Amino acid sequence: MEQELSEQARLERRVGRIHLRQRLGIEQDYERRVFGQGRTFIHIENWFSLRGLIRGALRGSLLLGRSRRNARRIQVRHNPLVLAGLPPAFKGFTLLQISDLHIDFADDYAHVLIETVRDLDYDLCVLTGDYRGETFGPFDATLKGLQRLRAWLTGEVYAVLGNHDTIRMVPGMEDLDIRVLLNEHVEIRRGAHAFYLAGVDDAHFYRSDNLEKTADAIPDGAASILLSHTPEIYSQAAHANFGAMLCGHTHGGQLCLPGGIPVLLNARCPRALCAGAWKYNGMIGYTSAGSGACVVDVRLNCPPEVTLHHLVPA
Repeated sequence: MEQELSEQARLERRVGRIHLRQRLGIEQDYERRVFGQGRTFIHIENWFSLRGLIRGALRGSLLLGRSRRNARRIQVRHNPLVLAGLPPAFKGFTLLQISDLHIDFADDYAHVLIETVRDLDYDLCVLTGDYRGETFGPFDATLKGLQRLRAWLTGEVYAVLGNHDTIRMVPGMEDLDIRVLLNEHVEIRRGAHAFYLAGVDDAHFYRSDNLEKTADAIPDGAASILLSHTPEIYSQAAHANFGAMLCGHTHGGQLCLPGGIPVLLNARCPRALCAGAWKYNGMIGYTSAGSGACVVDVRLNCPPEVTLHHLVPA
């Protein structure tokens, strides 16, 4: 009980009493819902009968084994991030983005991810949400998986929450030296030069993002990168004058037709913004296909990924 009070006090200091009360209240009221709440009408993560249907369809088409192996073949992608206002001192600065880990969804997910990132060269790591396999319930296994991963990540690590994540995970994550940005920003410095890294609370299901609070104190014209779990706030982010936005949530479709055409995308935004690099109204963006899987631990024509973003001054 004392630990719970201590964690609540820590969260109140970070986000304020009202934000915390709203976030926890929505989690309690809506986190198991299939319909209603959030930016989409249906939440396939909570539609449990769908899991059996997907497995049955893949088994019947002799693709179940292959699609489960695919979910464990994480690719390393490289993306040049041409950022307006970036000081020349940051040319070649590299961000490792890991998204949609769902690290406790399968016993081997943490091991496969560690083997992928352990020898990569980068300056900073960012995690763009969905650490838990389910959207509700215990998260001790999630924190244990993150602890294993954090031991192999070099340098500073910043994160935002996704729609699978409870805000109650934040104290435990920060005890692992993972700084969670809850409608906040930090200054990343090299000598006398800096750019700004910002992050919003989940904008898809809990809709607890606050771009005004996140961006107000960032100087005009400064180079800035926004971390958001979902690309669905692309328009708001562009008009808030962010130079770049890194996100995930969509899994790139996870189950795709040949050619990478998604069968279903659980996001309310143009399909062009749901996977890979994109641009909107002068803001550049990247939507990761994620390193894990949810609903079922399978992937088809949509490999999992981690991404190295190499910063380039515009």
